[in-house]
Amino acid sequence: MQHTPRRSRLRALVAGLCTTALGVGLLAGAGASSATASPAPRAAAAGSKVVGYFTEWGTYDRKYLVKNIETSGSAAKLTHINYAFGNVTGGKCAMGDAYAATDRAYTAAESVDGVADTWDQALRGNFNQLRKLKKKHPGLKVLWSFGGWTWSSGFGEAAKNPAAFAQSCYDLVENSKWADVFDGIDIDWEYPNACGNTCDTSGRTAFKTLLGALRAKFGSGNLVTAAITADATAGGKIDAADYGGAAQYVDWYNPMTYDYFGAWDATGPTAPHSPLTSYAGIPKADMYTSATIAKLRGLGVPAAKLLLGIGFYGRGWTGVTQAAPGGTATGPAKGTYENGIEDYKVLKGRCPATGTVGGTAYAKCGSEWWSYDTPATIATKTAYKNQQGLGGTFFWELSGDTANGELIKAIG
Repeated sequence: MQHTPRRSRLRALVAGLCTTALGVGLLAGAGASSATASPAPRAAAAGSKVVGYFTEWGTYDRKYLVKNIETSGSAAKLTHINYAFGNVTGGKCAMGDAYAATDRAYTAAESVDGVADTWDQALRGNFNQLRKLKKKHPGLKVLWSFGGWTWSSGFGEAAKNPAAFAQSCYDLVENSKWADVFDGIDIDWEYPNACGNTCDTSGRTAFKTLLGALRAKFGSGNLVTAAITADATAGGKIDAADYGGAAQYVDWYNPMTYDYFGAWDATGPTAPHSPLTSYAGIPKADMYTSATIAKLRGLGVPAAKLLLGIGFYGRGWTGVTQAAPGGTATGPAKGTYENGIEDYKVLKGRCPATGTVGGTAYAKCGSEWWSYDTPATIATKTAYKNQQGLGGTFFWELSGDTANGELIKAIG
């Protein structure tokens, strides 16, 4: 497919609750790193949003269907689904894979409700399956996410005429054939006024202007959210755009607090890709979740508008001899779809966690070294989310979990 999963999200940045004592210690460290941003709100203020990404292309090789959201028990735990991704091209929102979204005919065995699609029905594909899922779970909301690593190059053109872009997005999301499926829009621009898969030069105010145009068009009756960079380093990607100023236009941000480190640095040092806190020997300062949250709050983004990001996958190296983080490697470990990355559901059996560092888990098996979150470390991160009064949790992405929803249940 044209998109790689969120695994590539912060590639350009680099160019568990095992015991009560562990959880308390991690929270103490995380709280200290956030103290200069603003006083920590009471735990009771914490939000309960649980947002999961569903990938359009995951219905192919991964064979992860909308039905699997139901059978895994995930649908009952989710408050929102982000459908990824719509394209951004020619300054407008556009379909990603129209066949997967609206045309593919599902058999009775594949369908959410056990009813097969017919040749003459008005809407098939993922959109119709999401409609069926929402009927089973009336409180569940779905947002259409646009951009992503591959298609973010289109935002620069869109920023030249924000009103026209917003109109195109509204017309597409609110198309009468599927308007009932979607409850708003999610923008995944990687990255405003900075480099991702391509480099953007729209300027520091472009993101704020674009989000303002979307809010004006979609109004208060629809959700407007955005996935944003987690790079909290001085002069890094958070500093490149006015995320503080744009916060007034979004219902919440999804800071991508994963992919801080990975085997794009083929020889290491090995490091967990989604640390909650810093730790001795971390390869780069301010590349961890609590630093990201602290920086965004320091810019005036309300805690309730920040969701905690979790990856349902691991990142790994091969040729590693050292069990602890900080070892050298010879390259990325073998992955099912891309080397250097693997789903949690595979790693839990293939390379079980052997230790924790910075509030997340790591594993050494043979010459491979992996890092990923487990139910125990997710519990630690959830406690941090509650302590900070964040709006909830989001994760990339649903197909990485086990068939019985082991990780999402840990969030719940």
